[in-house]
Amino acid sequence: MDYPNLESKSAALYRRALNVLPDGNSRTTIALKPYPIYIESASGAEVLDVDGNSYLDFNNNYTSLLHGHCYEPIRQAVEAQITRATACSFTTEAEIELAELLCSRVDTFERIRFCNSGSEAVMNMLKASRAFTGRPKVAKIEGLYHGSYDFAEVSLKNTAEDREGSVPIPTAYSFGTPDSVLEEVIPLPFNEIDATEAIVKQHADELACIMIDLMPQTLSMNSPSPDYLAALTQLCKKYDILLACDEVISFRLSLAGGQGMFDLKPDISTLGKIIGGGFPVGAIAGRADVMSVFEPKDNQSARLPHGGTFNGNPITMVAGKAAMAAMDEQKFEQLNTAGDHLRSQVTQTLEKLGVAGQVCGRGSLFAVRFHNRPMRRFPDIVVREDESLFIEKLRHYLIGHGIWIGANMAGSLSTATTDVHIERFGQVLGEGIQACENFLPAA
Repeated sequence: MDYPNLESKSAALYRRALNVLPDGNSRTTIALKPYPIYIESASGAEVLDVDGNSYLDFNNNYTSLLHGHCYEPIRQAVEAQITRATACSFTTEAEIELAELLCSRVDTFERIRFCNSGSEAVMNMLKASRAFTGRPKVAKIEGLYHGSYDFAEVSLKNTAEDREGSVPIPTAYSFGTPDSVLEEVIPLPFNEIDATEAIVKQHADELACIMIDLMPQTLSMNSPSPDYLAALTQLCKKYDILLACDEVISFRLSLAGGQGMFDLKPDISTLGKIIGGGFPVGAIAGRADVMSVFEPKDNQSARLPHGGTFNGNPITMVAGKAAMAAMDEQKFEQLNTAGDHLRSQVTQTLEKLGVAGQVCGRGSLFAVRFHNRPMRRFPDIVVREDESLFIEKLRHYLIGHGIWIGANMAGSLSTATTDVHIERFGQVLGEGIQACENFLPAA
């Protein structure tokens, strides 16, 4: 198959979509030029598009499909629930069961609250932090994506030049963001301890929380260093700031998520993606006293009222329970071993071709980059324009040869991914690099 093919059914559907949808879609993250791929069906690790082309899926709906597509236990749980109730203005036992399962696995999860997306979870985590501490400002790491909430988006599109000395400048991600938002969010420099300590000290009395992502996709799946995480933990304790952990992606790293892998003890966390079994989901979890902001007391409204028509809906709850119950420590180890295999395959491919590059990530998460710069500080991690152009050309080649991966060459595995799939990925990647060698960035 070839991509792009302007005579394809996908191309025709895109032209039709442009008449009713801005840019032809409802998700910026899946936009693909000159047109996106429209799927017909999906099962396990494979996707079939409307033109009959088959793809090995190394994106898994941006890490949310822990078991790949149409996992049988999830399908059975959802089919059974559909005959009972789909959405209703009542609570269900299914919500309790998923909450019990998640809280039993992570000792920092004393209470949990469900919503419908990672973005909602982050929004409510920041609001909960402010409600609990009574402080107005939050801190986050420059360049990290935490969903589509304007406070969480501050400094998302920062470049290496958006600094005053070692201090990141707060910048807006979308037009129309009020200046007041930029004043309430303090960006911190990734893995730079001294500068971070100085910034936090300056704003300590106003900071409700410091938000961190343990496997930031926008920073090429590079984790914060252990010494940086230790410094953040100490700063939070010293100044009574909440340590807020965005585990929407990193929760797939182990039975206790990224915080289990990194031995981190956040005060409050967000979840999403894998805990919904392929259905829309988000959650806020944390210490009982922090989570009490959601509880009405003494006939008064909760400090943080939190509604949502589809919060805790039974379809998501049973799907999530089926997905998570299927994963014990051994299953996570097997999945993470598969991730090690893929990273090894990519490294061997790059070395064999003599191409500057590296593969980042942990567990079942990975990102391929075409340079040999150290990947510790934000200015070194930012993808250059020539590297971005090569990645675009290479991704088109991969799509045309049956490999589906995200636009930034970051991906994830599922329990449906086999060694054969991984070896195929390494083979096509090597062929693609050779086919696109005229676009390779300068070393």
